[in-house]
Formats: sequence, structure tokens, C-alpha cells
Amino acid sequence: MNTPVSQVGMRAASSMPELIAEAQTSEERFLRQIFVRDQMAEWSKSPLLMNRAEGVHYWDVTGKRYLDALSGIYTVSVGHGNRRVIDAIRQQFDMLHFSPPMHGTNPVAVQLANLIAEVAPGDLNTVKFECAGSEVTEAAIKIARQYHKLTGNPGKYKIITRYQSWHGSTLGALSASGLKSRKTVNEPLAPGFLHVFPPTCYRCPFGKQYPSCDITCATLIGDVMEMEDPATVAAVMVEPIGHTGGIIDPPPEYLPKLRELCTKHNVLLIFDEIITGMGRTGELFAADTFGVVPDVLVTAKGLSGGFLPLSAMITRKPIADAFWGPIETNPGFVEGHTFEGHPIACAAGIAVLREILERDLCANARAQGQVLRAGFERLSQKYGIIGDIRGKGLLQGVEWVADVPSKRRFADPIGMKIGRRALHNGLLCRFDPHWLAFGPALISTTEQIEEMLDLLDRSIDEVFHNRG
Repeated sequence: MNTPVSQVGMRAASSMPELIAEAQTSEERFLRQIFVRDQMAEWSKSPLLMNRAEGVHYWDVTGKRYLDALSGIYTVSVGHGNRRVIDAIRQQFDMLHFSPPMHGTNPVAVQLANLIAEVAPGDLNTVKFECAGSEVTEAAIKIARQYHKLTGNPGKYKIITRYQSWHGSTLGALSASGLKSRKTVNEPLAPGFLHVFPPTCYRCPFGKQYPSCDITCATLIGDVMEMEDPATVAAVMVEPIGHTGGIIDPPPEYLPKLRELCTKHNVLLIFDEIITGMGRTGELFAADTFGVVPDVLVTAKGLSGGFLPLSAMITRKPIADAFWGPIETNPGFVEGHTFEGHPIACAAGIAVLREILERDLCANARAQGQVLRAGFERLSQKYGIIGDIRGKGLLQGVEWVADVPSKRRFADPIGMKIGRRALHNGLLCRFDPHWLAFGPALISTTEQIEEMLDLLDRSIDEVFHNRG
């Protein structure tokens, strides 16, 4: 009989070496119950269990050290084991660890909301907390539809998003996403979502070249609004820099054009900054990086530095004002979760945000981003298999190609081989069949970035040496 999850958790906490030994010999009796992110038959061949972390390093249960070029998963923004955040969490435990969300909020949530409102772009000044990226994306979809109902446009319900996007695992967020590998197995999904092509300049789906393309990828969204009828479109939701499509960094005109189109058609512009928020692109928000203020901005991951689940939706004042009024005629924003505004998570959020602001980690992200870009360019010149380098700040990636002039891809999934070799060599990064990305902590030093690049260099060399 399978081992109960609760027992697995207890054993994992008390005897990690024994757990990994059993993982390798138990015919996966209990592994199937714990892990659902990866294919278990594949994962169990070489199970990875992290035991501790500090700064920009992990150590697994065998004592092997890893350089974390991924911030966990773009989450550990101020480093593992950050004492300021840990102390803030401990102090909050002594004061209040949970407040009743049905009856009110708590001072820590108010403080964090005010701090976010102070630093958010433009007039984005109203904050609602959630627990995770999927939840807050769902909230953004809901607020767009509810806003239009409250303002006399009940027919506006459609959400335009992009192919190759990822907005979360819950049903609405998954329906908004544009990855067939994750959608097809769960279909049919929720109705009301339309998808358009992303701004993949390196492989333009329209066969055009920038800048003579006239930013077709953006103007097409206006065409879709017209063809669908603007009276039925509630919002356009995009990641300022798309992640899952291979770090899709748009041309500078793209997001301003979306802002113009959304304003013209009374459509809300939503920025999914789950990854790009909290300094990742070299500014506190990618909205600042691109100089465009959306109507709704959602962020998570780096907001609490990975210490606790926390996400936030930030709206412009006119959007928030629509939900303010007498309860007889205005129900407010109908949305709620048990752990929203959790005082411990919000205490972590305050400490993380103050670390970023007071240590000017956005400036460090810009500086180290230049080091990272220069390193990728060196690797491009050395190996001749990098067709494109994309991203900003400490969110950058490369696309692998077998032939640079023609952009021809490798027949085999070279990105997976390089990424797995990097993991073997003690480097955590994001890898797919045709691209690889780095997203190290905002505290990373030049020496640490160079060490990450050296490990990637070694991994590329070993993969191609073994290919003969």
C-alpha cells in the first residue's frame, strides 16, 4: 500500500538521506504522491532533493553545492537565508500569525499595500493580496469583467492573451495561457479567451523584419478587437517579457501600442509581472522598464523572496474607484481567499521590498545584467550556436541554433542536454529544447555571475565533446 503523504513529509523532514535512498529503490511507491511537476518515471532516475541554501547557493541531501542562476524559480529575489526577512517573519509570529479575512485586515497588510502603492508606476495605487501567481492572475481576469459590468458595459468579457504565454495552473489562468503542452491535456477549458501571436522578432510569425514590420504583432491585436467587436472585449493580458516562449523581449514600440489600442477601445491592459516584477528587469517593475502604465498589474514570486506564498494585484485609481460605493448598488470586488493578506507573508513582503529599495538592488540587476549579457555574447562567439540573446536585467536567455545565418534549429533537443549537463555540474538554470535562461538573485555579484557563466561554458563544451 502506498505511504501516506503525511508520513512522507515527516520522514522527509527527519531523514533526508534515507528518503533519497528509498526514492531510488521503492519502485516509486510514494514519489507519485509528492511530486506532480515532472514525469515521475523520469525524475526518479536521478532524484534531486535540496537540503539547505544560503545566498545564491543550494546544497542537496548528498552535500553537493549548486549555483542558483534561477532564484529557485525567479523567486528568491534577495537571496537564500536573508536575515532581514527571517527576522521580520519571526517578529511577526510573536505578534499575529493570522487575521480574520472575512471581517477585516491587519496592520502588516496595510503597511505593505501602502509601500507597494508608493513605488508602483503611475497611478497604480490600490492593492489586493493573494497567495500565488495563478490566484492573482485569476483576480485580474475577474476584476476586468466586474469593472465593465459596474461601469455599464456588461457585454465586455473576452480576454485577449498570447500564444506561448503562461499565466498559471488554475482553470482561468490556464485558459488564458497559450502553451499547448499544458493546455491540451486539460481541455476543454474556460470560454472567453482569445490568443494572438507574441512579439517573437527573431522568428516573426508573419515573416517580417523589425523595424519595417510596423509592429504587426501589436496592430493585429487591434484588428482582433475590431473583428470580435470591442463591446465584447474586457482586457488584454500580457507578460511584458514573455517567459515560456523563450524570453520574448518585445520591440520598444510594442507595449506603448497596446496601451494606445486598449485606451481607444475601453479595454483594460493587464501586465502579468509574476516574474518581471520586483526588480527582475533592472527596474522595480517591467512597466517602468518599458515606460508603460497598465490598468492592472499583478506580481508574485520575488515579492516575498520565496519565503512565503504572496502575490499582489495593483490597479489604477479609476479602476479601483468603480468598486467604491453604497453596498445596495455596488457589491465591491467579489473575490476572496482564506490566506489573502496573511500577516506573516506580508511581513516578509515588507522586508523584501525594503531590501530591494534600500540596497538599490534594481541598480545591481542592471549592472549584473550587463555582465550576464557580455558573458552570453562571449559564449555566442566561442561556440557559434547562439542565434539570439534576449531579455533585460537579470532575466535573460539564449536561443540555440545549429546554423546562425539560417536560424536552423538542432534536430535534437540540445537545450535539454546542455541544461541537464549544467545541473550535473552544479548550475541551476531554466532550460527547454531550444533555449536556456538565467534569472539569478538580485544580490548576485559579478564574481558569482561569471562563475555561473563559466559553468555554462563548461557544460556546453562537454555536451558537444560527447557528441563527437
